[in-house]
Amino acid sequence: MRYSVKQIVKAAIGLAAVTGFALSPAHAAEKKDFKVAWSIYVGWMPWGYAADSGIVKKWADKYGINIEVKQFNDYVESINQYTAGSFDAVTVTNMDALSIPAAGGVDTTAVIVGDFSNGNDAVILKNKDKLADIKGQKVNLVEFSVSHYLLARGLESIGLAEKDLKVVNTSDADMAAAYKTPDVTSVVTWKPIVSTILESPDAKKVFDSSQIPGEIIDLMVVNTGVLKDNPKFAKALVGIWYETLATLKDGTKSKEAMAKASGTDLKGFDEQLATTKLFADPKDAVAFATSKDLKTTTERVSKFLFEKSLLGKDAKSEGAIGVEFPDKSVFGEKSNVKFRYDATFMKEAADGKL
Repeated sequence: MRYSVKQIVKAAIGLAAVTGFALSPAHAAEKKDFKVAWSIYVGWMPWGYAADSGIVKKWADKYGINIEVKQFNDYVESINQYTAGSFDAVTVTNMDALSIPAAGGVDTTAVIVGDFSNGNDAVILKNKDKLADIKGQKVNLVEFSVSHYLLARGLESIGLAEKDLKVVNTSDADMAAAYKTPDVTSVVTWKPIVSTILESPDAKKVFDSSQIPGEIIDLMVVNTGVLKDNPKFAKALVGIWYETLATLKDGTKSKEAMAKASGTDLKGFDEQLATTKLFADPKDAVAFATSKDLKTTTERVSKFLFEKSLLGKDAKSEGAIGVEFPDKSVFGEKSNVKFRYDATFMKEAADGKL
């Protein structure tokens, strides 16, 4: 789920031009049919099970609407399609939501804070067991992805910077094989690739996302214009989400289905879940979304994106794109708010009012 956002933005804008969709909070009108895009990742697998098990239809019927849930095997394409206006909602990370649809001009609102990476993303060195040993090395990772962000945060923690090493852009599809070559001595990637690489006796995990908890967040976002005129859509999404997560407590049926759909077995899926802080209780999600920590994280992520020129070519500062929080406070430009966190619907779930 973690790719080069520069490529995504370029592709999305191109697609929008072809399809005629405007990169703005358009198509705002009351409607009955909605489309949701999701991609394979441990924290998003509940959406596939929800569709297959009838939970999606149950909640859509409750609110008198229709919801089509479509799986994408390519995370990039799912965001492309959302940004271009072909989908009303999509699963995406906080970093990519800010730098792709928001930077592309699509006003976007996170209505579900599903989880954060709590060890799924990691820095791995070959035959070295301290992060400081990364100095002077070539580091293979997917450039401008959350791996790149994780590396930046790790280096910051030990007083180093990217200038102290050389980043080598490497596809996630090639990462495990690349690690086995003599020239590759350090990588940054995510599970299940991390698990595969750590099977090598010489692989040492020296930093992971559990050391920056709450910074790599997985969300369900909705076009703000669509949300404004169709709050029932968000209510249904949130209802679907928490009912599906509740099935994970009832034995292994749903978990086995999610494991199979994600290409692993129950053991492998449980290993990924163990390093994923999943907000199964909406009260926990609301507390996270309304915390001061989220504002601090947003500033850090925005700073990283600005330094990498990922907030748009005209961005003059890390606050070029305004981010609104549930208390209506804004980080960055208040005249250019394009990304929002809304805890309203998660709170309704917590209060049993959906």
